Amino acid sequence: MIFVGRGALLGRAVTHALSSGHRVDLVVSDDPADDPGAAAAVPHLTTADVNTVADRLLVRCTDGVVWSINNRMIFRAPLLSQGLRIYNIHNGLLPQHRGLPSAAVAFALLRGDPEYGATLHEVDAGVDTGRVLTELRFPLTGDARYHQVLLRGIRACHQLFQSSVDSVAAGRAPQPPAVREPGPPGYFGLRALRELSSYAAHPAYPRATDVGVAAPFVPELVEALRGGRERAAATAPRSDFRTIDDSSHNGVTGR
Repeated sequence: MIFVGRGALLGRAVTHALSSGHRVDLVVSDDPADDPGAAAAVPHLTTADVNTVADRLLVRCTDGVVWSINNRMIFRAPLLSQGLRIYNIHNGLLPQHRGLPSAAVAFALLRGDPEYGATLHEVDAGVDTGRVLTELRFPLTGDARYHQVLLRGIRACHQLFQSSVDSVAAGRAPQPPAVREPGPPGYFGLRALRELSSYAAHPAYPRATDVGVAAPFVPELVEALRGGRERAAATAPRSDFRTIDDSSHNGVTGR
């Protein structure tokens, strides 16, 4: 099997697969730091577009299985038409949390979604639109904060991989998810992040943007929130006021 993705979640999946006796043919990521190292005896390929190295994946893959783990590269032709079984572990429930988890978590809290979780689905030509095979859900409480939900979603992704890898490798369908009423579909990408600051008056906004310790995992959200604050400051009305020494300042309290 081949793994495509990045970061610690990718590394943990590769480690688990190896420790479970599965052959890992190749790890593909956009960061050389994701190289499993010589001790793992797994080759690593660095690329910004997995589709440009399709021929190398086809040659390397011994069982026809490709895992997409914490992966932002979009699979396209010819990879999608070569008979590979490509599976994605998505941080979020589908179809209501398609797109970037960094955005989906925020809007799940703003919308008052009752649940969040992780999803295993087949990869097709769309973005998070392939057939759902199984999922791991958890409730969203009324006081849930962004960093809590995101990190729990990351843990759910790894747990879902652990519980599914043996079935996928054997060509069996994983345990299907319990029947549930699907939530409203939604796609949350970079545009949604840019629009996030427009919800600043929403009562759930402080919780939905409380990045906390999750900040290193969501730099695009941190940047969007910073940009929103800067735009708000630039358009805020300025008013004269008197300081303690009776000098006048136009909304500036210090340097």
